[in-house]
Amino acid sequence: MGQKDDKKEALKQESTDKIKSRAEERTVANHIAYWIVGVIAVLAVVVAIIGFNYVNSSLQPYNANSKEDIVVKIPIGASSKEIAKTLEKDKIIKSASVFNFYIKAQNYNDFQAGYYTFRQSMDMSAVVKQLQKNGSAEPTGKATDSVLVREGVTIDEIGDQIQKSTSFKKSDFLKLMKNEAYLKQLQKKYPELLDSSMAKKNVRYHLEGYLFPATYGVYKGLTLKQLVNQMVEKENDEMQPYFETIKEKGYTVQEILTLASLVEREGVTNSDRKKIAGVFFNRIAIDMPIQSDISVMYALNKHKLSLTNKDTSVKSPYNLYKNKGYGPGPFNTPSLQSIEATLNPSDRDQNYLYFVANLKTGKVYYSHTLEEHENRNSSLGQ
Repeated sequence: MGQKDDKKEALKQESTDKIKSRAEERTVANHIAYWIVGVIAVLAVVVAIIGFNYVNSSLQPYNANSKEDIVVKIPIGASSKEIAKTLEKDKIIKSASVFNFYIKAQNYNDFQAGYYTFRQSMDMSAVVKQLQKNGSAEPTGKATDSVLVREGVTIDEIGDQIQKSTSFKKSDFLKLMKNEAYLKQLQKKYPELLDSSMAKKNVRYHLEGYLFPATYGVYKGLTLKQLVNQMVEKENDEMQPYFETIKEKGYTVQEILTLASLVEREGVTNSDRKKIAGVFFNRIAIDMPIQSDISVMYALNKHKLSLTNKDTSVKSPYNLYKNKGYGPGPFNTPSLQSIEATLNPSDRDQNYLYFVANLKTGKVYYSHTLEEHENRNSSLGQ
C-alpha cells in the first residue's frame, strides 16, 4: 500500500508541476505578446509622426525664399504621375508621391499641356492652382538669358550664339542637331515643314534653315531641347501661310528654303531679292548650276572675301558651282522676306542668268549672257 501511495503522490506532484510550468509559459508568452504589441504601437506612432511630418513638409514650398521664375513644359498627353515627376525633377515640389496623393484627395485632374511658370516659394496648393490656369504656347515669366537668331546665320553660328548667351554648350547643341531620334520626333510633329528635309540625303544639318530668326527667352528650368523646339515651332507657325502655295507651285519646302537662304545673303533690297530668285529659277530651268559663292563658302565651312578656282572646285554636294539643282538643303536661316521673294520671283520673262553687285554702291546689275556679265564685272573693276 505504501508504494502505491508514493506512486500516486509522485504522479500528483508531476501533474502539479506541469500545470505550474504551463502557467509560467503562458505568463511569459503574454509578457512577450504585450511587449511586441507595445513595440508595434510605438513604431506605428513613430511612423505616423514621421509620415505626417513628411507629408506636411512636402506640402510646403521647396524653397520659401526663392524669387526666381522656373519655366516647366508639360507635354501633350502627360499623365498626372508624369507631371508629378517633372515637377519633382525641376525642384518645384519636394515629393511626386505626395503631389499625386494631394490631387487625388482634392479630385484635381485634366491639367493642360503647355508652358507654366513656377517659383520654388510656391506651396503645393499654389502649384496646383497654377496648373489649373492652363499652360501657354510659349514660355512666360522673367527670362534669365536670351538667344538672338539673326537672319542669314548658320546652325554653326547659332551654336556660337547659344554658348555665348546661355549656360548651354555649343557641342551639345550640334550633337542635338545630329540626333536622329529627336529629328524624327520633330518631323512627326511638323510633317509639312520637315518631311522634305528629312527625305534628302547628304544633309549636314536637317534643321539648317528651320530655326526661325527671332529672339528667344531662356528661363530657369528650360532645357536645350525645349529651346530648339521653340525655334522649330516658330518656323512652322510662320511658314503656315506658305505651305499651300509651295505645293501648288510644285516645289518642296526644302527647295524654297534652300533658294531663300541664298537670296538672303545675295540680295539686300526686296526688289533685288525677287530678281535674284528669278535668276536662280532661270538657271535651274535650263539645267545650269546656280554658281552661288554662298554655296561654296558653306561647303568650305568658312567665310571668304573672294574665292579661288580651287575653292569653287571643292568636292561637296553643297558646292553649287559644280552641282546642278538645289543641293542638299538650306545654307542658312532665311527671313520671311527672302522666302516671299523666292515664292514671287520677278523678271523671269527677262531670262536673266547672271548678276553682280557694285561693292561700293550695292547696286545689282543683271545680264543675259556670260559675255555681258564679264564686261559688267570689268567695268566695275571687280
